[in-house]
Amino acid sequence: MEIREALDSELEDALFVERAAFGEEEEAELVRNLLNDPSANPLLSLLAFQNDRPVGHVLFTAAHLTTAPHLEIAILAPLAVIPEAQNQGIGGKLIETGAELLSRSGVELVFLAGYPAYYTRHGFQPASPLGFEPPYPTPEEYPDGWMVRELSGGAIASFSGKVICADALNDPKYWRED
Repeated sequence: MEIREALDSELEDALFVERAAFGEEEEAELVRNLLNDPSANPLLSLLAFQNDRPVGHVLFTAAHLTTAPHLEIAILAPLAVIPEAQNQGIGGKLIETGAELLSRSGVELVFLAGYPAYYTRHGFQPASPLGFEPPYPTPEEYPDGWMVRELSGGAIASFSGKVICADALNDPKYWRED
């Protein structure tokens, strides 16, 4: 398997993965919109390939903390693996590759809204108890679904506040888990 930064010419590969993984157009539309949203920059789009076939995609976009706008943070959304390639560790490898690249570029915290049972295996922890408020309220059925991962030491203990996401992600429909 190869994981690398997606080229502009590989947009259709990323959208294929999103459509196949989620079985709908919403995440593909979100990816397209984020890639064209100046407020999402800097961003990191990674594709995973098996035998030259796209099988996974993850997108990290810039965000900021209301109380510390200078702090480099990102939001992971979405993460997708095509159904026939799931449960092979591809999603985890995409997360780890992204975390390593973001850390090297100075990003200190990565946030997401997702399933704690999955994301805690990849270094994420509930963010609300740590004082980090999501862009929109999280669903009651997923009280720990708003999560954070520290990429450099000290940021979690030193900061708190509301996370502001890119304009294209600033819609309550993206902050629920179905």
